[in-house]
Amino acid sequence: MKIQSIPHSSYEEQIRIEMVDFYNEATEDYLFWSKDYNMHFGYFIPFKTNPFKRDSMLNQMNKQVIKRLNIGKTKHRLVDLGCGMGATMRYALNEYNNVLAYGVTMSDFQVKKGNGLLKGKNGIILKENYNNTSFQSNSFNSAVAIESFCHSGHKYNSLKEMHRLLKPGGRFVMADALLKRDMTQLCKGGKYAYHRLCSHWNLEKLETPQFIKKSLEDLGFKNIEIENVSMRVAPSVLHVPFAILGFIIKKFFGFDNLKKESSHNLKGSFYALLSGLHMKSFGYYIISATKR
Repeated sequence: MKIQSIPHSSYEEQIRIEMVDFYNEATEDYLFWSKDYNMHFGYFIPFKTNPFKRDSMLNQMNKQVIKRLNIGKTKHRLVDLGCGMGATMRYALNEYNNVLAYGVTMSDFQVKKGNGLLKGKNGIILKENYNNTSFQSNSFNSAVAIESFCHSGHKYNSLKEMHRLLKPGGRFVMADALLKRDMTQLCKGGKYAYHRLCSHWNLEKLETPQFIKKSLEDLGFKNIEIENVSMRVAPSVLHVPFAILGFIIKKFFGFDNLKKESSHNLKGSFYALLSGLHMKSFGYYIISATKR
């Protein structure tokens, strides 16, 4: 992908369109990754989560993110910025009967299917751009973003919109892969994996923890905590090659054609694994903060 040849605003729009098409067509494939439609990696705790049962780790990631919101017993409004099929929302709603959850996604498929999975619960998924939502300012007690802000390059604007939505004292938690160093400082293999990952998963770019922290500070957040949880996430990442092989075998024996979006998804998963092996360049982080 030759980013340099495309004007930046046009490139952002191209990424957005490709990302929407990707999730409209490939989201259903995630059922093979997770029966609960968790569209993210997992969190491993020795003797608590089973490393051989993927959903055990994927739902543990939901638990780790939600518990950092410090949800109390009063009415609590939660927004999931880039919610996918709403798996994290459903986890929160199952754990807390005082939560009212909203999710935003640009995928029509995810809106329809996700709301079907939320039927009977205090949650709804809306077709919205998390960089520019229609919600009123200061309207949510908490916000989460699990592997979603990477699609728009972990931009300052994404964090700014999240800040606008939160009430004073509101909590924000994100879980995502980040670069440990500037892209220009990556080794040859790291750069190759990085560019392929971004291309196949329609990611504008990845930022560094330092950039995220500085942005949160500039926006007026306090109690900023950056946790490198790469080793907790690694066991679920190691499921990737087996999941890819199983998915291909299923398609082969089902005589199903492999859609272009599915192919991109599988290749992106492979390069996520390859990127994870470059531990000096890539890491997985949980970042939490409180709005002043």
